[in-house]
Amino acid sequence: MNTQIRGSFQWMKSLNKSIILNKVRLEGPISRAKIAKQTQLTPPTVSNIVKELLESQLVIESTQGESSGGRKPTMLEINAQNFYVIGLDVGPKFLRSILSDLNGTILSSDIVKIPEQVTITKLVEMMKEAVHSITESNQDSKEKFIGIGIGMHGVVDVDKGISLYAPSLQLRNISLKEIFEEEFNLLVKVENDARALALGESWFGNGNGTQNVITVNVGRGIGAGIVIDGKLFRGKNQIAGEVGHMTVDIAGPQCDCGNHGCLQTLAAGPALVKRALRGMSMGTSTTIPDFIENIDLEELSGNDIFQAAKAGDIFSKDILYETGVYLGIGLTNIIHTLNPDRIVVGGGVSNAGDFILNPIKETIQKRSLTKEAKETEIALSMLGDYGTALGAVSLVLVELFTK
Repeated sequence: MNTQIRGSFQWMKSLNKSIILNKVRLEGPISRAKIAKQTQLTPPTVSNIVKELLESQLVIESTQGESSGGRKPTMLEINAQNFYVIGLDVGPKFLRSILSDLNGTILSSDIVKIPEQVTITKLVEMMKEAVHSITESNQDSKEKFIGIGIGMHGVVDVDKGISLYAPSLQLRNISLKEIFEEEFNLLVKVENDARALALGESWFGNGNGTQNVITVNVGRGIGAGIVIDGKLFRGKNQIAGEVGHMTVDIAGPQCDCGNHGCLQTLAAGPALVKRALRGMSMGTSTTIPDFIENIDLEELSGNDIFQAAKAGDIFSKDILYETGVYLGIGLTNIIHTLNPDRIVVGGGVSNAGDFILNPIKETIQKRSLTKEAKETEIALSMLGDYGTALGAVSLVLVELFTK
């Protein structure tokens, strides 16, 4: 067999394996016969590949299925709880790390603050410590680790696994894939944090069950992950989804990027805080100081504003409402540009719930062009503070289950 034919055969075998794995993941418990019928692979091909998957323990035999006249078929399912993936969410303020099984169940988690003016050496050291902490706590299961996913703040070269530019950290050109594969001898996948969150939503969250979904991550900045036909869309130069830098108000505040009136200067977490501080400096009546630790206004956060709003503070409710309007304008632009099935809003600001969601929906209703556009489904992320880390886990799962 010549090299080209042998290579094609190995590729087809790998492709068929991925097809079967994904079928078991999505529809298990499932029989060999049903897999063959639905994938149009021959029964012997299915049996041979399933045998390999059983030997690897990635797939297990479970219950007996319903008989259609002969012997009851043995059903197959993913041995999800027997294999692990490590997920890291890096920056801009915190490093979050999780250990997850193949179902996205978080088995352990940790969070540490990233120091101001952190260096590349220090950041990489912190990330390595997070991974070592997980692996050393599971010494008996080291052979069950499949890979490490990294959701990195900023611009990422996905193919090479390099953090090209993390603007809030002011760091450039970190060869994360190379560093961590050498350190841990595991598959490493690196992606922008907003796109990682979008993939996590598609696999485990409110993006599940739809092929075209956009996840907007609203925290210290605003970024989006775009999933089209079930796949992440990155754009030619890997900057697709930088929706925080769409201009909403040409006379608005100056952004870190140098432009004026970017969406994130009006609707990201720091924008909420600035509006609150400006109002308080002008003597606006508010209970916000009651919710700040040590009564230090320099420590004011978006969560403090949310807590005050929950307690009935009108000023805080107005800030969140205005933020929702700005986000609604941005999301309307996204709807008119990409027309997704669903938009999921995640990140710290989304924790404000209906205080943010209601004005977003109202604004979309007012500004969208068509009845169908007005009805675009808007949902809040349900993955919580570790959503991006779970998205990082899904980067590895995509590699495992799809081709």
